[in-house]
Amino acid sequence: MADRPAVTESDLQIAGDILAVQHLLQPAREHPTTVAEFVGLARSIAEDRASWQHLVRYDATTRWYHRLRTVPQALGSARAGGAPIGYEVWLLSWVPGQGSGLHDHGASSGVLTVLDGALTEHSTRGALTLRAGSQRVFAPGYAHEVVNDSLDGAISLHIYFPGLTEMPMHNCSPARPEALSV
Repeated sequence: MADRPAVTESDLQIAGDILAVQHLLQPAREHPTTVAEFVGLARSIAEDRASWQHLVRYDATTRWYHRLRTVPQALGSARAGGAPIGYEVWLLSWVPGQGSGLHDHGASSGVLTVLDGALTEHSTRGALTLRAGSQRVFAPGYAHEVVNDSLDGAISLHIYFPGLTEMPMHNCSPARPEALSV
């Protein structure tokens, strides 16, 4: 039996999905500092359809996205021993068949919220269908591919903290496991 490389697990894989523990979710704050507060912020924006629905465009030739909000680092938002946390909020639309390609978000953590339709998230852990109202949280370096596998359009909201500075693309896809090297 060949030696396999050690598997590195993210905080999410070790601790589990915070979204499954509803009582830990916090109400939205202007300057969130915890994952639960960022999840709460995403939920409050999702509920305020009037603030974003008129902005949505569907484009079959290119991915459409719109930055809803950029919040600079706020005094008092620092984690213990860390720098203050800023964040960005993005709105994305997905026509049937559109996908992100396999990527990560560099040093940013994030919250993905499906606002309308359904999306499929592919990662090394498999495929997960996300319907309207579904949320996913991820840590820095988490690689995934998001695809609209349905026959209808979809809309998603993404919050990155700190704000997104890079989105490295990977050259293989967990949607096509034969392309993964193990």
